[in-house]
Amino acid sequence: MTAHRATTRMVLGAAALALPLSLAAFAPSASATSGDSEGPFGPACSSVPKDGAGSLDGMAKDPVATAASNNPELSTLVTAVKKAGLVDTLNNAKNITVFAPTNAAFEKIPKADLDKVLNDKAQLTKILTYHVAGEKITPDKMSDGTFKTLEGSNLTTSGSGESYKVNDSAKVVCGNVKTANANVYLIDTVLMPKS
Repeated sequence: MTAHRATTRMVLGAAALALPLSLAAFAPSASATSGDSEGPFGPACSSVPKDGAGSLDGMAKDPVATAASNNPELSTLVTAVKKAGLVDTLNNAKNITVFAPTNAAFEKIPKADLDKVLNDKAQLTKILTYHVAGEKITPDKMSDGTFKTLEGSNLTTSGSGESYKVNDSAKVVCGNVKTANANVYLIDTVLMPKS
């Protein structure tokens, strides 16, 4: 009889341990509870590292400038942000959206022009802050949106599903990427504010 009780206790104990683990599989993910259940989307998301600080999960833990510095697709943007002295500004901002030009976006600019802008802090700051909206923009707001930028003027978004454009020129290539303080949309073209 005591052997039977011991076996019953072990089985019940194992079941008690297994129950919370199995229930965890049904718990909503962090993104599902944050108000916008859609995860990252777009063809360039596949080029984001699968794990580590530069992965989609890793980026979600850091403020936006730090998160970008860990993503190899954004190294030119990170260099520009550092040259403009905007790292702390972006990392300390609350609830922003960054339209982040990829390295390929910067490669579209002739090297001489890019070097000139990188060495003109005022112009560089104007361009970079034009890529930042002062609110968290979820995909459902992207279909026909107008958003005020930190630079002071507006940018527009259009599209649907997983196909969006910013200012009718830059395509979103990996959208709805979360960081600790921002939503990020990687874009294929550097946006230029009106002079």
